[in-house]
Amino acid sequence: MYVYPDVTIWAPWNLHMAAESCLGPGVTCYNVAVVRLGRGVTVSQRSHLCTASHDFNDPGFPLTGAPITLEDGAWIAAEVFVGPGVTVGAQAVILARGVVVRDVPAGSVMGGNPARHLRDRTAFKGQTIS
Repeated sequence: MYVYPDVTIWAPWNLHMAAESCLGPGVTCYNVAVVRLGRGVTVSQRSHLCTASHDFNDPGFPLTGAPITLEDGAWIAAEVFVGPGVTVGAQAVILARGVVVRDVPAGSVMGGNPARHLRDRTAFKGQTIS
């Protein structure tokens, strides 16, 4: 695993990284809740993993949180935002500047704001890194 020196990790004790995973240059990991990176996960430059929000329906505007899980072989491209409670499936790809606020199926290629399914990585669908 590798964390670039300019990565911001809000709560290091809430970050779990498996072998061969990487947080690239300028990544922000706002991990009020746990962030899990599976084996071989890449989070590219200036992406934002955000496990927290606020309950805007409550007048007190309390902080809320939910974990983020990036499964084996997932690639989060440059400047992607991954929101609270999201699981990105194994071998899935989120294209540059995508905004992910819902779970992503394994082997999917997603892009846009909000990210939508563009196609599958059929050569990798259902496979894990060996």
